[in-house]
This record gives sequence, C-alpha cells and structure tokens, in this order.
Amino acid sequence: MRFVVVTGMSGGGKKTALRMLEDIGFYCVDNLPVDLIEKFVELLAAPGGEITKVALGVDVRANVGFERVPSIFTKLKEAGYPIEILYMEASDETLLKRYKETRRMHPLSPEGRLEEGIHKERTILTPIKEQADYIMDSSKLLTRDLKEELDRIFVRDEGYKSLMVTILSFGFKHGIPQDADLVFDVRFLPNPYYIDELKHHSGNDDCVRDYVMSFPEAGEFLDKLVDMVEFLMPKYVKEGKYQLVIAIGCTGGKHRSVTLANALYEKLRSNKGYGLKVAHRDIDLGIHGQN
Repeated sequence: MRFVVVTGMSGGGKKTALRMLEDIGFYCVDNLPVDLIEKFVELLAAPGGEITKVALGVDVRANVGFERVPSIFTKLKEAGYPIEILYMEASDETLLKRYKETRRMHPLSPEGRLEEGIHKERTILTPIKEQADYIMDSSKLLTRDLKEELDRIFVRDEGYKSLMVTILSFGFKHGIPQDADLVFDVRFLPNPYYIDELKHHSGNDDCVRDYVMSFPEAGEFLDKLVDMVEFLMPKYVKEGKYQLVIAIGCTGGKHRSVTLANALYEKLRSNKGYGLKVAHRDIDLGIHGQN
C-alpha cells in the first residue's frame, strides 16, 4: 500500500497534483472530513484490499478540526501505516496573482483581504509542513515539470530532490528574467555575432560552442561559477529553498549565454543531490540583433 497525503497552500497546486496522481493509477479522495481520516486509512490498508495506491487531499477549506491533522498522521505513522505527505507550496506573490486571475475568494478570508487569508493559512499549515516528506514549490514550476517530478517519485521510485535548479540563458536586451535568483553577465566574452559563419548559429551548435570556449577566460569563468554554485546548493537546501533559477545573460541570448548555460549544466548534471534542467529563453529572439 502506498498512501500519499496531498496538502499545502490553497492555490499551491494541490488539485493539479491530485489529478496527476490519479492519472498514474492512484485512487484519489479530496477534502475528506478530519474525523474520517483514520478510519479511511485503516479500511484501505486492511488485508485483501484491491486498492494499492491512494492519494488523499487534505486542506483548510472547512477549517474544522484541521489542527488535529498533524497528530492524526503522526499516530498513523507510528502505527505502521505508510503515510507520505506531499506539501504543495507557492510564494505569496504567486498565490495573490492566481487568486486575482481566477477571481476566487480565499477560504480563510471570504470577506477580507487575500493577504490576511494567506498569512493565516501559512500559520495553520506550519505543523503539517514540518512533517512533509516532499515539498514542491509551484511558483516557478511548469505543469510538465510537476508531472515529471511526481512520475519520478511515485512511478519510478527515484530519490526526492528537494531543490530544483534551472539554468536559464537570456539576452539583456530582452530584459533580465523576473524569476532569476542569480544573474551572471557573460558579455565580457568575444561575440560570435560578428563572425559571419557563426552569426546565424546558436550556442547549441558545435561551431559557436567551440568558438566561445576557445577563449581561456570562458573556461576560467565556468570553473569559478561551478565552484560557487556547488558551494551554494547545500546552503540553499538548509535554508528551505525549493527552487533556484541561475540566469546567464549576453546581449541577445543566442550565442554566449546559451554556450555557458549548457556548459554549466553539463558540469553539474552528475550531482544527484538536486534536480537540474537547462532552458534558453531568448534563443529564437536574437537572430536580428547582437548576441
């Protein structure tokens, strides 16, 4: 029996996670009354049952007896039931934006300010968040990325990586990515844009990559960047950070930044302690300008 509790902030992605778990074979129940949770788990875990994977959505919508939920799951775990808690998180800014876009009222502030409801909910959820086996911040997580994470944990049974790192190339002339946590400027490197045979290629092509990395300062920059990122990773994990966006920029986001973003990804991909992906925001926008 695999029993997953899906909880977290209202607007944090619980319903999406439940739908995805249902798609991969979980029997899903949402918003079961608190008084029925223990009995529900006991019945489904009884010998001879046909259901082997269950996902239970638990949240503060009813705001009745929720303060007992952490102790209920502690009791069930101590009794030997295989309870796993998936906590869906999101930043206040993201939650406010989602509520305003959908014009929904927060369950804890139906007649008040959204900020008050969000703050109240965070306080109520703190004890169960501390029990969570998996914490996923959906603030910067695309739907396909969430699906990949759930598949990896609940289908492929791979280890959970609490920090998801995105290496993002971009062009300064298109603006610095708003979600960037760390920003690095590689415009100090010679620009392939001014080489006719390289101009219409990108950092994904060998000819551009070889040109950019042929300069000693490119390799030196990469080595120093790898050292710093590997130093920072455990610090961020210790502080409870779930998402990290490392942005590398050049002028147009097609040549130098793409090359260095790919190179950093290759250097870090062997580290199994965190999730890692690379993306190129402006690679198709830089063909008419400097890069």
